[in-house]
Amino acid sequence: MEKLPEKAFMINPVIKGGSKLVSTKRIAADFKVFSRGYLRNKFGLFFGLIFPIILILIFGAIFSGSSSGTITVYAQNKDTGPFPTPQMDIATQFLNALNSSGTIRVVTVAASENFSQYLADHSASEGIVIPENFSANYLTAQQVDVTVYGNPTSSTSGIVTGTVSGVANYFNLQRFNGSMVIGLTQTTVNTQQTKYVDFLIPGLIGFSILVSPMFSLVNISSEYKKTKLFKQLSLTPLTKMEWLASKVLFYIVLSVVSFLLMVAVGVFAFGAHVTLTLWLIPFLILGPMLFAALGMLVGTVTKNPETAGVIGNIVTFPMMFLSGTFFPISIMPEYLQGIAHVLPLYYIIEGLNAVMVYANYAQALIDIAVVTAITIVIFAAAVKLFKWRED
Repeated sequence: MEKLPEKAFMINPVIKGGSKLVSTKRIAADFKVFSRGYLRNKFGLFFGLIFPIILILIFGAIFSGSSSGTITVYAQNKDTGPFPTPQMDIATQFLNALNSSGTIRVVTVAASENFSQYLADHSASEGIVIPENFSANYLTAQQVDVTVYGNPTSSTSGIVTGTVSGVANYFNLQRFNGSMVIGLTQTTVNTQQTKYVDFLIPGLIGFSILVSPMFSLVNISSEYKKTKLFKQLSLTPLTKMEWLASKVLFYIVLSVVSFLLMVAVGVFAFGAHVTLTLWLIPFLILGPMLFAALGMLVGTVTKNPETAGVIGNIVTFPMMFLSGTFFPISIMPEYLQGIAHVLPLYYIIEGLNAVMVYANYAQALIDIAVVTAITIVIFAAAVKLFKWRED
């Protein structure tokens, strides 16, 4: 082999590896080309750089520990007295202590109300019941339990239970040196619905309604636009309204099938208790229609598939995390709760919970009205801006 001149090692250093030489110059050149290609790929750039930042911002905002106001908790005080002196009204003192904790805000419910039904009618999971003779039992050192209602999937319920437990321990320590006189009994709104999966299914159904039509229509519409397939379709008898309607119908069918599969798995594999009613139909129709139209809108107004993918992700991912899919809205700071109320997915998931978990059809009707209004606006915009041919 011809000996390389010494100067070659100074200009373009190589490392001998077997029968070939590894050139650092070629490595640097390939690195430069690959870097440029990566930075030009907006989809890859989004998931490599922007998406992690979005996750940090979202999770940081949710769990930053900043003051987000108190958790609203309904409370029913069945210990109505009469009391010879206000000092003997321990039940009121207990509720006042909960209010003073800074963690929860107690909203009292009349003692004559059916408390479980009241929570269901207000689509609420967290509640507290002070039993009859609570004050008398406490003053005579007899065991008495406060009932705490909660949702097993919600970290909010853990906060409420922890706060009530802390106040109970304070009262026990104050008078009985820590001996447990005031105890806790935990239950759920519906005594049948005690499994995690009961509350998980509505959120996952909403997630499925969002993801499938949204991502697919963003990609399809942007790709068809780029490859001129829309222009070719314009030469056929098919109209753009018919094309969009067929896609919406497909994702409605897909969402119904996905719904049935998730419910079947929840019931047969995990023993879930779910309510199946005709009130679910509007959400299974309006949801796919809304997000298919939204995906179509994003895909048609953007210049290329890469840009469409980035914008689609920017629209979709906040809805995933801020609409109650994975985290209860009540644990978020108030400004994030305000943002959640403008996201379409929030009303779909809230409506599914109202129907499947709480049987609160009055709340479901409100959610249906909101989703219907949003769907009409988005669908009309998608049809108006959707063009077979580019100008």
